[in-house]
This record gives sequence, structure tokens and C-alpha cells, in this order.
Amino acid sequence: MNWEVISQYLPLYQKAMWLTLRIGWMGIAFSIIIGLICALIVHYKIPVARQTVKIYIELFRNTPLLVQLFFIYFGLPKVGLSISADVCGVAGLALLGGSYMAEAFRSGLEAIEPIQMESALSLGMTKKQAVLYVILPQAVSISVPAFVANVIFLLKETSVFSAISLMDLMFTAKDLIGLYYKTAECLFLLVVFYLIILLPVSILGTLLERRLRYAGFGN
Repeated sequence: MNWEVISQYLPLYQKAMWLTLRIGWMGIAFSIIIGLICALIVHYKIPVARQTVKIYIELFRNTPLLVQLFFIYFGLPKVGLSISADVCGVAGLALLGGSYMAEAFRSGLEAIEPIQMESALSLGMTKKQAVLYVILPQAVSISVPAFVANVIFLLKETSVFSAISLMDLMFTAKDLIGLYYKTAECLFLLVVFYLIILLPVSILGTLLERRLRYAGFGN
């Protein structure tokens, strides 16, 4: 292991890490919004939209992100809709993540007893108020373990962005290995930077799950 080479490559990996984080978290933010909307549509059985959402969920959960990115980045320009690699990365991650988040939130919604809604309505709340202030907070709390797992999964999926020439961590590692053949040093830095990204998320997720579990038992 050549530490001089590692120190020389460090700034390149730092730059790639910030790109990975920026695109990754933007995609995750949109995936949460998409997932929550889709979960509500499916749970409350909204006509037509429910069937459309189910097709979307099955389609994106059962196809690789790489294929989705290729379709968005290379396929859409064929019909006159050209987008940048950055936007493609965010859109691909958001659509993939939205399908997983939808299932996570749906399981949380289905875990809420129907009497919760009935009780809220009997207290004079509208259905919209009951969903916003009674049902959703409990559903999101129940969904936290699946939500954290999905966030970690989506951050790891950013490794395929190199296929559309985004200079993320994986692109940087492959590029440097191809140019200088410093495989051990490049892979070492790749592992280190992914750990820097993912370990804090994993630790914070564990702490959040523990806090919510204790709160649920009244401790």
C-alpha cells in the first residue's frame, strides 16, 4: 500500500464523494415524497391512480437501476427529451427509491388499527386532519426500520452512476485504476469513502429506531 499515492488521490475522492452525496440525498428526498404519495393512494384505494401506482411500484422494484438510468439517459433523447447526467441520476434514484419507500410507508399505514381513524373522526377531526395528525405520524414511526434500510440501499446504488459518466466515487476509482494501475490504493479509498457516507446513516438509524421503540413501550 503506497500512502503517498493515497494522499495524492485523496482530493479526487473528496470531490467525488460530495457529488455522490449531493445526487444521492436529492434522489432520496424525492423518493420519500413519491413513496409517501404512492403509499397513501394504494392504502386508501383511490380509483385508477391505485392501479397506476401498483404498476409503477412493480416495474421499478423489479428492474435494475442501471437499466432505468440507461432508459432515461439514452432512451429519452430518442423522443426529444434530453436531460443532463446529474438530473438523470437524481430522477433514476428518486423513481427507484419511491417504489421501495411506497412499500415501506404502506406497511406502516396498514399496521394502524382502523379504530384510530374512527376515534379521530369522533373527536371532530376531518378525514384530512386525522390522516395528517394521527395516522401518518404513527405510520412513519412504524416504517423507520424499513425507511433506514432503504436509505442505505439507495446510497449504495449510487455506485452505478459511473455508467452515465457521472464522476462519482466508483467512476473516480475505475478511472484512476485504468490510468495508473494502482488498484489496491484506489479500492482502499473507495471502501473508506463509502464507509464515511454509510456508517453515520447506519448509526443514526439504529439510534432513531431504539428511541422510537422505547417511546412505543412508554420508557
